Amino acid sequence: MIKSAVVVASLALATSAIAKDKIRVGISPEAYPPFTSLNAKNQWEGFEIDLLAALCKQMDADCKIVSIAWDGLIPALNGKKIDMIFNSMSITDERKKVIDFSDKYYNSPAEIIGTKDAPNVTVVDNPDGKGGKIANPADLKGKTIGVQTATIHADYAAKYFKDATVKVYDTADNHNADLVAGRIDYALLDSVAADDFVKANAAKGIGAKLIVPADPIFGVGAGAGLRKNDTKLKDKINAAIKAVRASGEYDAIAKKYFTFNIYGD
Repeated sequence: MIKSAVVVASLALATSAIAKDKIRVGISPEAYPPFTSLNAKNQWEGFEIDLLAALCKQMDADCKIVSIAWDGLIPALNGKKIDMIFNSMSITDERKKVIDFSDKYYNSPAEIIGTKDAPNVTVVDNPDGKGGKIANPADLKGKTIGVQTATIHADYAAKYFKDATVKVYDTADNHNADLVAGRIDYALLDSVAADDFVKANAAKGIGAKLIVPADPIFGVGAGAGLRKNDTKLKDKINAAIKAVRASGEYDAIAKKYFTFNIYGD
């Protein structure tokens, strides 16, 4: 269990007489269930929180969560205010220009959700001619779609939805609130978070409109964000990910939150 103390939270792990490596882990305070959120007791919980605890135990490290707004995580990492980002950050070529990543620890597709009056979204061939599929831009022409700033979803919408109004929000909670209020027609976000939101708001007319086909913009999955050239921590976290998967601990944690293979292929 990880308990929050204002902005810094400490993982309660097994004590040791030997001094442990101290790792400051950046996570956004914005609720992102079932991955990360603060409960009514101001305690961190979720899939990534449980997995982080297991990984830190495997590394025999003293990990402390530092609460930082999503768009401040990479600057905080490169500014050495934290040592690692563990917050559903997708491994993309664009981000790899400024930070490094561990191996992936989960992978889930993007999803478009919308109001009851918003039609389902179809797929069409990607106009780049490389054989992929994309969400049909024609279906979104003249519509307003919400995305969270500094995300792969914002990048995807900016690239493909030229004839839609793409409204960028500081948090997913805010674009979800506008979706329920009918101020936007659609939202594009991670499918796991989207499905949870749809289930909670189905009575308000919110529904799934499309699981978006894979695209290079989305990357290969979520990994721990690391400073470039921090090979020591990268090797440790990669070894820990492999160990908890091999031991079955990863699957045991995942089954608490998902009914499908969240790790992906």
